Formats: sequence, C-alpha cells, structure tokens
Amino acid sequence: MDTQIFDRIESEVQSYARSFPVLFSKAKGSYLYDEEGQAYLDFLAGAGTLNYGHNNPVLKEKLVAYLSEDYIVHGLDMHTVAKRNFLNMLNDVIFKPRDMEYMVQFTGPTGTNAVEAALKIARNIKGRSNIITFTNGFHGVSLGSLAVTGNSHHRDAAGVELNGATVMPYDGYMGEGVDTTEYIDKQLSDSSSGVDKPAAVIVETVQGEGGINAASFEWLRNLEKLCKKHDMLLIVDDIQAGCGRTGTFFSFDEIGIKPDIITLSKSLSGYGLPFSVVLMKPELDQWKPGEHNGTFRGHNPAFVTAAAALDHFWRDNTFGNEVKRKGRIISEYFSAIAKKYGPEWFTTTGRGMMQGLVCTSGELADEITSEAFKRHLIIETSGADDHVVKTLCPLTISEEDLRKGLQIVTDSVDQVMQDKAKPKKVGAVA
Repeated sequence: MDTQIFDRIESEVQSYARSFPVLFSKAKGSYLYDEEGQAYLDFLAGAGTLNYGHNNPVLKEKLVAYLSEDYIVHGLDMHTVAKRNFLNMLNDVIFKPRDMEYMVQFTGPTGTNAVEAALKIARNIKGRSNIITFTNGFHGVSLGSLAVTGNSHHRDAAGVELNGATVMPYDGYMGEGVDTTEYIDKQLSDSSSGVDKPAAVIVETVQGEGGINAASFEWLRNLEKLCKKHDMLLIVDDIQAGCGRTGTFFSFDEIGIKPDIITLSKSLSGYGLPFSVVLMKPELDQWKPGEHNGTFRGHNPAFVTAAAALDHFWRDNTFGNEVKRKGRIISEYFSAIAKKYGPEWFTTTGRGMMQGLVCTSGELADEITSEAFKRHLIIETSGADDHVVKTLCPLTISEEDLRKGLQIVTDSVDQVMQDKAKPKKVGAVA
C-alpha cells in the first residue's frame, strides 16, 4: 500500500484517514473496497452523505446519461434544464404533499454554506445579530457556522473571537424531566438576563456530531412556540438528520412544526455530489440580486441525481417505512449491548437509522471502533468526548448486511470488554 504521497504533501488536518488507514479504490452499495480488493462494510457512508449507498445504480444511470450528452455541468445560478427538473421534482414530491411553501436558495457546495446564508437571512430580516444555539450543536466550521457550534475542538481553531450567538441547553442536557425551553423562556423574558434579543434559533432535531442526541417531539414543539412568543425565526439544520435518515424525508415531518428556514446538504444530491440549499418561507426571501452567492451554487450533475433520488425513493412512504424498520433493528442490537453490560458502561440514543451506542468514555468507544475496523467494518464516533459509536450506514443497506455490521459491533464490544467487565446475568440486579 503506497501512501507516501499523503504523508509528504497532504495537510495534517486530515482526520478520517487516520481512523481508517487503508488505500480505498472502489465502492458499491454498502461496501468500500481497498486497492487489494478487500471489502469493508460501510457504516459511515460519507458522514451521512450517501444515504442511498455508493454508486446507486438508479442515480448512476441518470448521471452517466446526462454527462454523456454534454449537458451543462457548471452554470453559476443561470436557469438550466437540470435545475428546472430538480425544482419541479422538489415541489411535486416534497413540498406539495406536505403543504409546504418555501423559496429555494442554492448556496454553494457544502452544508456550512447553507448555514451561513440562513444566519444572514435571519439577522437581516429581524435586524438583530444574536442567534440562539445549543449545547453540543454542530453547524459547520466556517466562522459564522462555527460561532453557533459548541465543540471546543473546532471552535479553538477559529483564530478570532466567535460572537453573535448565545448557547442554551439542548433537550436532556440538564437531566431527565427538565424542559430547557422553560429556562430559555425565562432568560428571554428577563430584561436583565444579559441575553440580547435573538433574531433566530438554530437547532438540529437529532444532533449528529454532538453525540446523536435526539430531542423529544414535545421539546421541539415547545421550542417553536417559544420562537413565536419572542419573535425569533426557527432554523432547522437538517443537513445530517434530513433526507430520510430518521425515517421521513425531513427529520421533523412527524413532529408538527413548520420551520421558517431549513438547511439541507449531505445526502441531498443522493450520490455524494456537493450540493446544499436553504429553504425559506417566501416572506423571508428579501435578498438583493447577487447579495449572497458562490461559484459552485449551480452544480448541475447534483441537480440530476437529486431529482432522481426524490423521484425513486420519496414518491410514497414505502422507503421511509423501510428506514424505520431497519432503525428498529439497530435499536434491538444496541439495546442488547446496553442491557448486557449495564448503564454504567453503555446506553443508547438517537432515532431512525441515526443511532448511537453511548460509551462510558471516548477511549472505550475508540477501542470498539478500532476493533470493528479490524473486522472490516467502518464506523465512527461522535459526541463531545468522541464517546458515542455512531451508525450512519446507507439507508438502502440490506437487512443481511445491516445485521452483519451490527453483529461486528456486538462482537467488537465483547472483545474490548473481556478485561473490563463481565456481562450481567439475566435477572441480575445492576
């Protein structure tokens, strides 16, 4: 395996390559293959960018056909056939069935581009700069997004003071039975709290990088009420939890909230092609022409695969129901591990196919994922201390491969725990 060139000239900032030190060559479905042809079951899937698997054949066919006819690849924000087709598909398959009326802004290639635009919209509309964000939230590493991100590892690299945001406790942060929206309400209602009146709240319904923390539906509904009470816009960052990861296209579909602004990226293109958008209620679309732009906001191949993904997977609830069913399988395995060793070692978190095995420490989680990699499973950690083993396998994974990967996680836990704790006997008192 010749990797000398990476050591010589690739920046030290690389991260995933350190966890999975293999020279990958090909990918298909739920598998990556190294240069020697060894298969690795992929429970990372581009950090949630490949919900429909690697080189999905339905999307690949559309993409290859489009490129072979010399259709437009780069178009800035000009009108193109590919963009028209995507907007029609988004409107017909996603917006209309949900009675949603939103304007679509193409912001640039990555999720943080969408977040930056969303924050600017909120601040300009409300004429206020402060944004409410949450403990363990992650929204990107460009400066505006970083200011509303909680993780100190990322924040410390900013090089400047990060401001314009107030961090509030996420659901569950202050323990069970504590509705933190009441605390936020008290802060915002008190003119002497020191919290400047916010323009907006930005929230993930399930915090991906923050540890797969899933907010309760009631908490999210209370948060929406709070936004209305205090004249704040509600921004839902659905970059990782959206596009079907929780079992519905939007992670909030079954919650009954209507965000003012939504950010989407990662699996939006469906094929791993860079693509991000901001969805905003029509009255918020007050941009001046070109006021917010980006060279790669018109990536037409991504429009093609995104439209194909919406058409193939989201015409009805069939695919979403399959995601929920597979999510129950993940819960079954993770709950069994937690029950086997007890809550002093493991607990579970998340929903749909975005779930985590919460370990007692980051060191333990790292040992488990390292052991899993030896068994040819790629799976990462998340959370403030990298203490959560996190599943982000393709939503299209077969049940056989899903169970295979989850059994590798189980076996890896058992291997790592051999010298740490004995499994609890059935019926034994913890």
